[in-house]
Amino acid sequence: MSEAEAPVAELVAVRKEYTAGAVTALAGVSLQVGRSTFLSLEGPSGCGKTSLLNLLGLLDVPSSGSVRWNGRDAGRLPERERARLRLAGVGFIFQRFHLLPTLTAAQNVELPLRAIRRPAAQRERRVAELLDRVGLTARAQAYPHQLSGGEEQRVAVARALANGPGLLLADEPTGELDRASADTVLDLLVSAHRDSGAALVVVTHNPEVAARAQRHLVMRDGRILSDSAAE
Repeated sequence: MSEAEAPVAELVAVRKEYTAGAVTALAGVSLQVGRSTFLSLEGPSGCGKTSLLNLLGLLDVPSSGSVRWNGRDAGRLPERERARLRLAGVGFIFQRFHLLPTLTAAQNVELPLRAIRRPAAQRERRVAELLDRVGLTARAQAYPHQLSGGEEQRVAVARALANGPGLLLADEPTGELDRASADTVLDLLVSAHRDSGAALVVVTHNPEVAARAQRHLVMRDGRILSDSAAE
């Protein structure tokens, strides 16, 4: 398999347990996330969706099994190395935005660029480009408490795209938004996925969000119940 054909992220027989094995979040899950794929992940609360997302994004390590990332076994790397890979290759979008309240919209978007030590002029250009992309140029100096929920999530999308990730992970990205804002955010995510070629994995309870995906996974009790391509 060539590098271009290899999945960007892969779980191989992964188990994730908490409380010294008393709680099993994932029970032997295997999954490949192909490059340029848009995958929706559905299932009831507590079925393991967020645990799966955290493992794909190298935020957590498996209790057993392996997490392969761009063909490399990354799940057991030291935290410092996993953090470096996350910063360069993963963009996260969360349900509750997770913007830093003491920073402006522009400064929140700039954070990943500072972390990889981009020069100031490059950071400024990239932030301006991303805020324009999400339609928030005029709100660059606003603080999170001055933004609507939809605007906050658009800032979060811009931040997730800052370092040009190959994998976008979104955990209920429209769950806190009204219909119009949700449609705008989803359009931005799909556009970013299409234009950059990044894989996109979206955890959602919203059937309208899932309907936009190319591939649909349904989870129950820590296992993948079904895995199907869109019609």
